[in-house]
Amino acid sequence: MKTPTITIAGAGLVGPLLAISLRQRGFPVVLYERRADMRRVQVSDGRSINLAVSARGIYALQQAGVWSELRDIAIPMRGRLMHLLTGELIFQPYGQEESEVINSVSRAALNIALLDAAEAAGVAIHFEQRCLGCARADDGIVVRLRDEQSGKETAIAAEVVIGADGSSSAVRGEMSRSPEFRLSEERLEYGYKELTIPAGQGGSHRMETRALHIWPRGSYMLIALPNVDGTYGCILFLPFEGERGFAALDSESRVVEFFRANFPDALALMPNLAENYFANPTGAMVTVRCFPWHQEGNILLLGDAAHAIVPFFGQGINCGFEDCTCFLELLDAARTSGAESIDWQKLFTDFESSRKPNTEAIADLALENFVEMRDRVADPHFLFKKKVDLALEARFPGLYVPKYAMVAFHRIPYAVAQQRGRIQDRLLDELCAGMNRLEDIDWSKAAMLVHRDLTQLGKR
Repeated sequence: MKTPTITIAGAGLVGPLLAISLRQRGFPVVLYERRADMRRVQVSDGRSINLAVSARGIYALQQAGVWSELRDIAIPMRGRLMHLLTGELIFQPYGQEESEVINSVSRAALNIALLDAAEAAGVAIHFEQRCLGCARADDGIVVRLRDEQSGKETAIAAEVVIGADGSSSAVRGEMSRSPEFRLSEERLEYGYKELTIPAGQGGSHRMETRALHIWPRGSYMLIALPNVDGTYGCILFLPFEGERGFAALDSESRVVEFFRANFPDALALMPNLAENYFANPTGAMVTVRCFPWHQEGNILLLGDAAHAIVPFFGQGINCGFEDCTCFLELLDAARTSGAESIDWQKLFTDFESSRKPNTEAIADLALENFVEMRDRVADPHFLFKKKVDLALEARFPGLYVPKYAMVAFHRIPYAVAQQRGRIQDRLLDELCAGMNRLEDIDWSKAAMLVHRDLTQLGKR
């Protein structure tokens, strides 16, 4: 079967992972990246924060044969540790078992590992080559590039192009010129700022390591994820405007005072807060929805280029890596179909139709989880409902699976998790109304509701 050269725009995370898997299947792959090689040049773009890698991402990395090498840079987090303004700490486990964790992984370390693995697999990677767009031509596809050092623009011929170039995708930008293309970019009125809690003496961690730390404060919050070097990567989420927004924090003294009033225990661990704060840009968060994801059998969008989501379910990278899993399963089926060549248009269409409902679902779930993390995780009744949630899972295994577990610990389709999650939310509201102790729950009523409204879930 003919194996055309696959040209991939974007060497962030999804691009290299897909490139590795395509090379393993015998496809020539060329990868173009606008940034310098981060293995040789320090790249500072305000996007160094840790990632929360969970079941979907791990599965994709395992399939590519690279997960075992990444275990040493991953820290498992068993739950959320809430830091209340009173100084009280409340731990909320993510799941039932010790194995039900999400993994804090350095974005830079993961990117470097994937680049190394891609080159070892035979992928040709060209750095500082910005993709300006691509379009179909009479004899194939023309990809326009700009050398970031010289500014010189060139055009190259390509057979199949995959745009994995992120939420500001140039490949998508070119496709959006088509009259039938539909694009929605929903920007939150909130921004984020990356900060750091430095390591203690001898590279020690100065807070609990097996937890994602959250300082929920109603309309804003701070979170922190552990690094293997003893530091914590922190993200401050604030509205852009308003008294408690980024616009108001325009001096070092105001930043320090804001933290002293709202995150005093975090401030005590951040001796260089003001310098750190103004050294990093304020980032924006956007949900991208578009259609179609492809142009016939020539050009395909994948990852954030097709469906960027906000980071509040920790699924951005997991969703992008699961795109690779889904695409490769369809590709493998096409290669074993007995046909002489791959019908790329059918492959791209099948990928889009099977994947889009799930990316729409996780986009909605991520937006909903922002409200949960920011406003509700410190609410006693919400925490009680989470206990009931886990108790129901223990009593009805395989029948009742908490929404968070379906998303983070299983590979249940996101759309199924969303649909069942809504049913389970209603069930929890009914069972927990007026209650505050597990002993008071009517478990016979719970059994009736669970068996009436839910069906057994298959293992995945």
